[in-house]
Amino acid sequence: MHPDEQSRKEKNTAINRLKQRLHDFIERAKKLQGDPHYIAVGMAIGVFVAITPTIPFHTAIALVLAFLLRGSKPAAVIAVWVSNPVTIPIFYLGSYKVGNFILGNSIPFDPKYESLSELAKLGADATIAMLVGGVILGIVPGIASYFITRKIFTTLRARRVDKHLFDEMP
Repeated sequence: MHPDEQSRKEKNTAINRLKQRLHDFIERAKKLQGDPHYIAVGMAIGVFVAITPTIPFHTAIALVLAFLLRGSKPAAVIAVWVSNPVTIPIFYLGSYKVGNFILGNSIPFDPKYESLSELAKLGADATIAMLVGGVILGIVPGIASYFITRKIFTTLRARRVDKHLFDEMP
């Protein structure tokens, strides 16, 4: 097999895997139970937590917050997957830069730090800067995901009701 053809097949395989993961995500989200507000709160919590540099605790933090804020726990767990190997470096670098700007630090950043325990090796100043930056960066996407999710589920539920009403007509 020619090297270009092999490379093309590998890219297609990666794209297909990404498409499959997106499809699975959407299918899981469609099956969420509860009213649109409840689901949207869970989704917002999960997105917010996903942007913070708190790996490997994302799921646990999202579940606790969903419980405390009365949001959908399954939606929160699904939404933490916004943080994945592709997005983590972006989120961590952004968290670092925003946190350092807010706190006035100038600590060198190394993208190899992929978990909270690894970040702790940089010292308290760097870890706190990244946490502060992550919280600040997570607010807007979290709020946006609330409104987007609520709109989507309100629309989906209205369509379901309309379909059932239409099906029951004589």
